[in-house]
Amino acid sequence: MKKSIRIGSGAGFSGDRLEPAVILAEQGKLDYLVLECLAERTIALAQKRKIANAQLGYDPLLEKRLRVLLPSLIANKVTLITNMGAANPQAAAEKIQEIARELHLSVRIAAVMGDDVLAKIQGHSENYTVIENGSPLSDYLICSANAYLGVEGILEALQSKAQIIITGRVADPSLFLAPMMHEFHWKEPALLGAGTVIGHLLECAGQLTGGYFADPQRKSIPDLANLGHPFADVFENGEAILGKVDGTGGAITLATVKEQLLYEVINPHAYLTPDVSADLTTVQLEQVAENKILVRGGKGLTKPNQYKVSVGYHAGYVGEGEISYAGHQALERAQLAGEIIRHRIQSLVKELRIDYIGWDSVHRKNLRPDYEPYEVRLRVAGKTKSFEDAQMIGEEVEALYTNGPAGGGGVRKYAQEQIGIVSILLDRS
Repeated sequence: MKKSIRIGSGAGFSGDRLEPAVILAEQGKLDYLVLECLAERTIALAQKRKIANAQLGYDPLLEKRLRVLLPSLIANKVTLITNMGAANPQAAAEKIQEIARELHLSVRIAAVMGDDVLAKIQGHSENYTVIENGSPLSDYLICSANAYLGVEGILEALQSKAQIIITGRVADPSLFLAPMMHEFHWKEPALLGAGTVIGHLLECAGQLTGGYFADPQRKSIPDLANLGHPFADVFENGEAILGKVDGTGGAITLATVKEQLLYEVINPHAYLTPDVSADLTTVQLEQVAENKILVRGGKGLTKPNQYKVSVGYHAGYVGEGEISYAGHQALERAQLAGEIIRHRIQSLVKELRIDYIGWDSVHRKNLRPDYEPYEVRLRVAGKTKSFEDAQMIGEEVEALYTNGPAGGGGVRKYAQEQIGIVSILLDRS
């Protein structure tokens, strides 16, 4: 009989639900549970929190998740791997240790460091080119730099028999590939490619079980309110069977798996990760039972010589204000309000965006010129050089209450510092 391990995907982003991970830990008969909670935006926000307080910088839901998960993980001997360490894995590990003590639990915790490369590029930013636009990195006032690491640190932590492994910026599929390599002693690029395909399928959690796939009438998914998250039974030969806990909502079908397989893939012949260049074009999928999909055929070539690095930079301040108009000529009143705001604040802002939500805010143009909306929400957002100027945007929207036009209500306003993100490549050496 082929050796296998079961890996569950308990979270696909920082704000994901807690319940599916608890169900997996309690009922999933897992060997490993992965919580994938980090993206370019979330690592930048984490760096911002760390700058404000050196004891923070980990995922804001870390404490809430671990308080409910730790007892089940330990009772069922499930190893947790998560990138909830974000900008501060060490502080995250210390917080988990504190929670375990409060719960009278004993647990071995490992923090995977090394992704913070700010010190390596500061002072040398003119030597790096921004991937997105080709400009020199020296054009930006940088405040953070995190490389997408691979499996190496997680493998060391697994070898130390850690039960909770918390990382910073690690590539999403690597969180899943590491336990496969640890259990099966994989080293060949072909197997690493197969494992990366499995990790890529699992990394978005509820997206695989039909969450983001669902579209009423066209692509119906059952019991979305109780959506379950997936697991994979991974075999030593690189094959896997995807499934979910019986009784949970959602569905795992050929269609849901294919959508996730193609998600965020630019070149399916060379899906680049820090561990391997994976080939998705040879993947084969087979429905072997209800909510059971067999995955096989993924391949891989030698890993890239460079790491991708997400670089955070100070991008000024953003101020926003919103107000609603409803009834007769709602759009005309909202448009008049938008022009009033434009006239009053245009000298304060570097960039200004005015949206008429319900009319043109998503596609940036009105696709139904004959449609007269009954209600419209005006949203004004602008980038400024100072926090005070950013605050003025919301204040001017609020002033529309009595300064016209008629019938505005439900004002919301806020201002905050903006952290932008660009990418560079950094040699492994």
